[in-house]
Amino acid sequence: MRRVLDIPRPATFVSLTGFMGVGKSRIGRELAQALMLHFIDLDRYIERRTGLSIPEIFRHLGERAFRQMEKEMVAELANKDFLVLALGGGSFMDPETRSRLLARGPVVALWASPETILERVARKPGQRPLLEGEEPLERIRRLLKEREPLYREAPIHVLTEGRRPKEVVEEIVQELWKYARRRA
Repeated sequence: MRRVLDIPRPATFVSLTGFMGVGKSRIGRELAQALMLHFIDLDRYIERRTGLSIPEIFRHLGERAFRQMEKEMVAELANKDFLVLALGGGSFMDPETRSRLLARGPVVALWASPETILERVARKPGQRPLLEGEEPLERIRRLLKEREPLYREAPIHVLTEGRRPKEVVEEIVQELWKYARRRA
């Protein structure tokens, strides 16, 4: 008898990176379902482990403490199998974290325009500490420009803008199969 986890799939560990608001959480959940894997959103995982929201962590402990938590929890989760991990927008900026994830399995970078990102994150005011203050669109553009070269290190890149999640997931699965064939 064949075990459920023995189904053909292109990967048993996938991480999603990209700027805030590109759809990592939504796409990650649906990708995990499509691949029959578990799903973890790193920000929600940190919130559950600390008992604090991300804005509270930034406010009370600072960004540096938050980045250290991200790094430690990615190190822990990268040892798991059967997992789709949606990273926070800045997680992939840490060299050790980036190296660990690139060595662990396929990393998929999701992309959207700064305008689309602003539109998406504006739906949840107060939840994005890095965008607080004036001129959030300019801040998005600046941060995205700083982070883009590092996001480009991911082997798979998919645009989420103007597309249904199902369509994005189908493209990711196709790209994961191509990645698996190149690595075989």
